[in-house]
Amino acid sequence: MKINLCLLYGGKSAEHEVSLQTAKAVIQALDIEKFAIHPIFITKEGEWRKGPELLEPVETIKELQFEQIPQEIGANALSTILSSEGSQTFDVVFPLLHGPNGEDGTVQGMLELLNLPYVGNGVLSSSAGMDKIIMKNLFAQEGLDQVNYTWFTKSTWEAAPERSYEQVEQEIGYPCFIKPANLGSSVGISKCENREELKTAFSTAFQYDRRIIVEEGVTAREIEVGLLGNDFPECSVAGEIAPKSEFYDYKAKYSDGDTDLIIPADISAEQYTEIRNMATRAFQALDCAGLVRADFFITNEGRTLINEVNTMPGFTPVSMFPLLWKHTGLDYPALIERLVQLALERHKEKQNIIHTF
Repeated sequence: MKINLCLLYGGKSAEHEVSLQTAKAVIQALDIEKFAIHPIFITKEGEWRKGPELLEPVETIKELQFEQIPQEIGANALSTILSSEGSQTFDVVFPLLHGPNGEDGTVQGMLELLNLPYVGNGVLSSSAGMDKIIMKNLFAQEGLDQVNYTWFTKSTWEAAPERSYEQVEQEIGYPCFIKPANLGSSVGISKCENREELKTAFSTAFQYDRRIIVEEGVTAREIEVGLLGNDFPECSVAGEIAPKSEFYDYKAKYSDGDTDLIIPADISAEQYTEIRNMATRAFQALDCAGLVRADFFITNEGRTLINEVNTMPGFTPVSMFPLLWKHTGLDYPALIERLVQLALERHKEKQNIIHTF
């Protein structure tokens, strides 16, 4: 029996195109003999469009952008759109969605209400991992070493912009990084060396979110590991990001290829052990499941600092997370199958919980 696998991709976030690239790559890697692939495309406007079952890999992204809406999609139609042919529901849903309304717990909450197994992190870990402010607060509670940071709401900044800039200069200093609190793929991030750049960065970041975070800039190597599992995750080899630009921004990730990914990273056994332990603690502190990419700094002084975790990391074959697992011994198709099995295991565990009323 084939596994009925639903792929959710597209979405309303700024990472719509990245999601399409991910969906294409996953479809090309899936074994048609093992999986019945059911694609659901979410437009930039938030319309859900269900396509026919895919009987062969797609060659272009255009094939995944369905023009016709088979029916109106609203709250009353969710159980229909999220089902395979006839009355049988999907065995597993794989949300290949990045950014808000995708990896922030919103879609995960919907799937929980529909009692459908799904790949990846749950509501709490997705929302906490997406919100950089909440994530760093939880890391602080766990005692994980990280850079200094502070945060602002748009209303606070608009009410007293000069006071906000002074707070950054007093608490963080230069250089610093300004980031939207809820966005991935380095969208809306700026590096600031002075007050003028800080003003521009605040304006830019607030275009993407009502809350922003300001982080201390450190001179450091950027090291990443992949985690795979549920309660007790395995850790991949470490990789190093070596951007040739100022930092690893959206353009460096997806457009110009002006970045070296060094796998395995040239770090000591002691440094790897420290990173692996910190990554596992972060994974468990956020109650993660399925997959996580954990990002670290190793400073020139030798400090290991956790930067962030990504609960739906870039997932094309040339993205860091799949490459880390390829070098650990798990190729792309096998990685996808492992994630599906982890989703089924986690869902089965949830079904055994007794709910009393």
